[in-house]
Amino acid sequence: MPTLILVRHGRSTANTAGVLAGRIPGVGLDERGAAQAAALPARLDGIELALAVTSPLQRCRETLAPLLAARPGLELHTEDGVNECDYGDWSGRKLAELKDEPLMEIVQQHPSAAAFPGGESMRAMAARAGEAVRTWNARVGEEHGPDATYLMCSHGDLIKALVADALGLHLDQFQRISVEPCSVTAIRYTRLRPFLVRLGDTGDLSAFLPRETPADEAAADGDAAVGGGAGTP
Repeated sequence: MPTLILVRHGRSTANTAGVLAGRIPGVGLDERGAAQAAALPARLDGIELALAVTSPLQRCRETLAPLLAARPGLELHTEDGVNECDYGDWSGRKLAELKDEPLMEIVQQHPSAAAFPGGESMRAMAARAGEAVRTWNARVGEEHGPDATYLMCSHGDLIKALVADALGLHLDQFQRISVEPCSVTAIRYTRLRPFLVRLGDTGDLSAFLPRETPADEAAADGDAAVGGGAGTP
């Protein structure tokens, strides 16, 4: 079965504004996110890709634009199954404001029971993402062979859910996983089990350098950033 390279979109204007974007339109990459996207083709140099799949949202399409320009023959397919989680009434709100919502404790501690008002549940998000990946695995394997590699650009929470699934973790454990903007995660699927062969690789270790204030207030409190966070400053 194929190997899947998962790329989280580059840093977005919503990430830097501390807003939970969800599916609201018009959220693109900020200056750093555009630079991250521009560096992506070199990071993937030498890796033969059968095709690319993207979430329909603007920030994912902008992330893949430099890669598609560098590889004009690469097929791009849009997949609703790997769209951002539908955060419903939480979409467009400040993360600092959402921190005090009673639902946030469930999102952090028991996400399999979390359902966003006016949106979807985290369980539904994980299920549709897993189904989409398995459908694409079958298609890529049939059309390009069992050793093919393909790329999928999606969102932080969704990629974390796919990693948890690959590791055999309950969804309630997925908040322990961190996936920064424009990071690369790779899962090799086989007949018996998936293998996580790369997790959240950015090639940047600056997040481990000491700083006066934490990069993410939620991380300082031990909570996971809903939506995936803005990554290293």
